[in-house]
Amino acid sequence: MPDAIDHVLIACADPDVAAKAVEAQLGLRVTGSGRHTALGTFNRLIWLGDSFIELIGIEARKLAEASWVGRPVVQAADAGGGFATWAAATAQLGQEVDRLRAGGSNLADPVAGERIRPDGRIVRWTLAAAPSLGPLEPPFLIEHDMTAAEWSPAERDERAAQGHPIGGPVRFETVELPAPDLPRVTGRYLRTVGIGPFRPSLAGRGARDATVGAHTIRFVPTRSAGWPIATLHLRVAASSHPTGTELRDVKLLGCRWLIRAG
Repeated sequence: MPDAIDHVLIACADPDVAAKAVEAQLGLRVTGSGRHTALGTFNRLIWLGDSFIELIGIEARKLAEASWVGRPVVQAADAGGGFATWAAATAQLGQEVDRLRAGGSNLADPVAGERIRPDGRIVRWTLAAAPSLGPLEPPFLIEHDMTAAEWSPAERDERAAQGHPIGGPVRFETVELPAPDLPRVTGRYLRTVGIGPFRPSLAGRGARDATVGAHTIRFVPTRSAGWPIATLHLRVAASSHPTGTELRDVKLLGCRWLIRAG
């Protein structure tokens, strides 16, 4: 089973403009950036410890339309922007893929990827994805190259202590998504990437939760035919606010952002 929510991809027209809005309205620091030259996309990153939110834009549409990650980004961007897909982290990708395939998963063979940072350093990873990615499809699995940029012990320690303007280090808590067909969506998650089984959520509303390491994936039944809107539940790890205090409840970039003190 995956170890954590690795990152969430939010499609936007211009990641730099989106970054300014995130910093101004949410108090989250947007730092990293880079280009996927072979995939037609570029990004800005909001680090949450070893997890992150990726504000991703289209740099070369034809390349993006033909690439595994560009397709869901183009789809989300054409619908006005917002949650496109997400990645689940694993430390043993090859073994995980073999195990899941033995149970009927349609994950493709692991492939290597990279991102070139403005400073010239290269971030590297290996991932495995199902043929179709999207806001209601299972995530792709990713294993980071711990010898490449961004994953040295010193860089991870620096991220762990990074404070955000809202009041301290921030972490993922829950990613909440709408599900027009809850049994089908949750069943596909379990079969494809091993996330589940889903249990009744304390949030009510007929929602179902599954644990991914220290994080939670939540599906909420809906009959809406509109574009799915993700709710990102974040927690300020160190704050002068009392635990449970709601610090932000903002709709931005096609998502709802709920930030509480932890």
